[in-house]
This record gives sequence, structure tokens and C-alpha cells, in this order.
Amino acid sequence: MAKQTFCTAKLPVRFAHVKSSTTPIYINEGRKEQEGMVWIPEGTFSMGADNQQASADEYPKHKVTVNGFWMDVNEVTNAEFAAFVKATGYITTAEKKPDWTELQKQLPPGTPKPNESLLVPASLVFSPPSEPVNLDDYSQWWKWQQGANWKHPQGLQSNLKGKANYPVVQISVYDALAYCKWAGKRLPTEAEWEWAARGGLENNVYPWGNEPANSGNIKGNFWQGHFPDHNTTADKYYNTAPVKSFTSNGYGLYDVAGNVWEWCADLYHYQYYSQVNTPTGVKNPTGPTKSFDPQEPYAQKHVVRGGSFLCNDSYCSGYRVSRRMKEADDSSSENLGFRCVKNK
Repeated sequence: MAKQTFCTAKLPVRFAHVKSSTTPIYINEGRKEQEGMVWIPEGTFSMGADNQQASADEYPKHKVTVNGFWMDVNEVTNAEFAAFVKATGYITTAEKKPDWTELQKQLPPGTPKPNESLLVPASLVFSPPSEPVNLDDYSQWWKWQQGANWKHPQGLQSNLKGKANYPVVQISVYDALAYCKWAGKRLPTEAEWEWAARGGLENNVYPWGNEPANSGNIKGNFWQGHFPDHNTTADKYYNTAPVKSFTSNGYGLYDVAGNVWEWCADLYHYQYYSQVNTPTGVKNPTGPTKSFDPQEPYAQKHVVRGGSFLCNDSYCSGYRVSRRMKEADDSSSENLGFRCVKNK
């Protein structure tokens, strides 16, 4: 089994959530239910590890059944999120000053208060090194950037000009849930996400089958070259790409491998698969009742899926359909977004 690795930094982990907005979130009643969505049929599949790259929390592979549901064909875009913000006045987590009192609850007892210079509206941005670095130290390529948020993904010097059709990023799970409520949708469960990402294929490593990510035709927005210091941009994108830039999977879903990580509705527990593994299988699992990550035991986390533009076989291989990652609920970063689902 592969060692658990991370595509985002945990220092400083996105500071604790302050209530994101005092403005009510109004459901967008006028939106067509199936607009921009595709029907994912019900089915039974083997969920979890498919090859030797799998991490411990991808085991055991277990039988899961899910009902059918509608799913966004692509990740929520900047234009779609902007419409939500315009309608509701919503303020995202990254746009708010962290609350040290709340932050302490995520950290080991006795953790000293960070410098006031860190307790500002900020988020994580990718800051590549100029030479090879130790891949065990992800602070070598992540930076806590003041002013980084969904409107300024890389800090105040950046903007969304020409990027209306790019996936929205710098999104916490609170932000994703607020958007879902407004849109009359919800986040997918982890089981729904994996079933949909497999696209009707059985026990394959990737949404397209078993051919390695960097073999043959370009399959998605990944990191090509030596991570994290040299990207050949064989896929033509250094950071995020417009949604639908690459071939969809068997269910017509785009970017279920690469571009940005996607929030799921499930809390993260590193032993959850063992808890639901039975000979008869489990139907419509919704995740554990409590989150637990032994590497950060005080932080509540949700599952994220799908990989991002930073994924590479040498590091996280997040484009594998069974790959599980986790983020603290108030975390946001330059490679983290979401898509929605809806019941029949």
C-alpha cells in the first residue's frame, strides 16, 4: 500500500470557520432541475483500492449499492458561483478573518497563537519551487496568501478575467454547502462520487480504464513532468483549465480526474471502509458519524475526490477513481472546488 501523501499543506491549515454570512441563502427556484446535469443510474459496485498505488484508507474494497441521481456534468464554475454570490450576498470562508478561539479547537492543546500577520483573510496558493524538493514537506510548494479567495485565486494580484468557465476554487465545505442549498441541490456522497466517476467501468484504476495517466492521449488536467518544480504543460494548462476541456467519462462527466479536487458530503474517517464492509454490502452509505484523521486528530474533515492539476504519479495520483483525500471543513485552496448532485 502506498504511503498517505497530501496535495495540500496543513500549515497553516485553513483557520477555523467563522459563520460565513449573515445574509440568508435563498433557493434558486427558477433553475431547471436537469440543466447542466446528467442522470447517473443506480447500481452496485466494488468501492475502494484498485492497484498498488492505493493508500491504507482505500482498503478494504467493499460492496456498495447506490440509488440513481442527477449529477453536474462539470465542476461548479466561477460564473455559476458569482451568480450565487450576487443573489445572496454570501461571503466565503477565505474572505473572513480567522477566529483564534475557534481555531484552537482544531489544534493540539497548548498550541501557541499564530502571529497576527497570519490571522487575516487568506488561503492556500500553489507556489512552485525552482528546484526539486523533498516530497514529504508540502510546505515547499504551498503558501498562505493574504487576500486569496474565490475572486482572487492566487492572491489580490489575480482575478477571474476570462475565467468565467473555469472551476471556482478557494472553496470551503461551508461555501459548497451554501451554494448547494441555493441551487436546490446537495453535495454527492463519497460512494455516489466514486460510482459516477467510474463511468460504468468495473474495477478500473481510472475513469477512462487502466491506461496510465500520462500514456496515449491527454486524459485530463494533471501535472506532467517533475513534481513540483517542473511542469511540461503537455495538457496546455499550468493551473486550472476551463471545464469540459477534456474527454468525459462513460456517464458524460467531465474532470472527474484532475483539474480541481471536489468536496463530498461525507465526513472523513481513516477506517470507515472497515466499518461498512460486510458480505451483503452496504446501500447508500453516507459516511461516518464522526470525523477522525490520526494525522490531525482535532480537526473535523470531509472527504474530497478527483485529484487536481497538481496530481502526479510521483506524489498523489489523485486521478485514480478510488483515491480518497481529506480536508478540514474550513480549508480552501487554489485546487479545491466542488460539483453538485440532485435526487430524482
